[in-house]
Amino acid sequence: MRLYDSHAHLVSDDIARYPRNPIKLAPTENVSGTYTPFGPGTIGKPGGMHGPDPINEKPTAEQMHAWMEEENVVGIAAVQKGMIYRTDNSYIVDAADIFPDQMRAVIIVDPQAPETPGMVQDLAKRGIVGIRFFGVGIKDKKSWLSAPESIEVWSLADQLGLVVDIEAPGVGGEILIPVIEAMADRFPSLPIVLDHLFMPVVTDADFGLGENFAGFTKRDNISVKFTSLSMDVIREQGISPEEVLRRAVDLYGPDKVMWGSDIGTSSGTYKEMIARAIASTALLNEDERRKVLHDTGRRIFTGWHRDD
Repeated sequence: MRLYDSHAHLVSDDIARYPRNPIKLAPTENVSGTYTPFGPGTIGKPGGMHGPDPINEKPTAEQMHAWMEEENVVGIAAVQKGMIYRTDNSYIVDAADIFPDQMRAVIIVDPQAPETPGMVQDLAKRGIVGIRFFGVGIKDKKSWLSAPESIEVWSLADQLGLVVDIEAPGVGGEILIPVIEAMADRFPSLPIVLDHLFMPVVTDADFGLGENFAGFTKRDNISVKFTSLSMDVIREQGISPEEVLRRAVDLYGPDKVMWGSDIGTSSGTYKEMIARAIASTALLNEDERRKVLHDTGRRIFTGWHRDD
């Protein structure tokens, strides 16, 4: 079985060449001092750091390429690791350049930063396939994605034939639903991919995948990722991932659901993530399984077609 990984994070071991700049959040009522959103032993939180002694591998491009060959993963969307590098996309672009036939970079951008349009245009020439809006730490995410400066970035992605990838907020994502729908309508040829099923409240009816996302299902250019992070959050609620994936495919259709490992963030070895991905498709038929694990992600991120 061939697989395509639509959500893999790569991290360099050369700290001098690619310095790290981890995101720190401001103090809250419950936390004093700046803090990182996720950490080992954080049960049931987005970020995948589950259990008292989690295995959290952050592969280089070379390590990832070796794992891909072992697991028959034919390609990945190499997604910028925002928690470590923020909008410094140097490594993810360089990493994808090493294995251009198997890796394509998805960079993180600040849609309101004045340098963003120029950076996107420059990196598009180097073969990036998408831009990612990563709103961790942004208080007014609605304005952040819909201000005039931001719309210019959406438009630029459309003009350049890029994918727009949107990080799913752990809480409060519903405020972004009308923004995403409006952008999908404004740019109907622009592929928009939502990370982690857009973090539904899986304890709700239909696992949170109901009328709240009806607008997404009606727009052909909106797709979703089902990831190890999704499976971790689902697991912590005592729900089986295969049931949630079955519901997601029923809601969106298999041509709009793609698997992503979330390696580099979520817990487990890559081999374990592959096994979990395959196991999660137990309630899908053969055609649906092939699309979710390979066809849909590869088609949306690379333009691949089955007769290629």
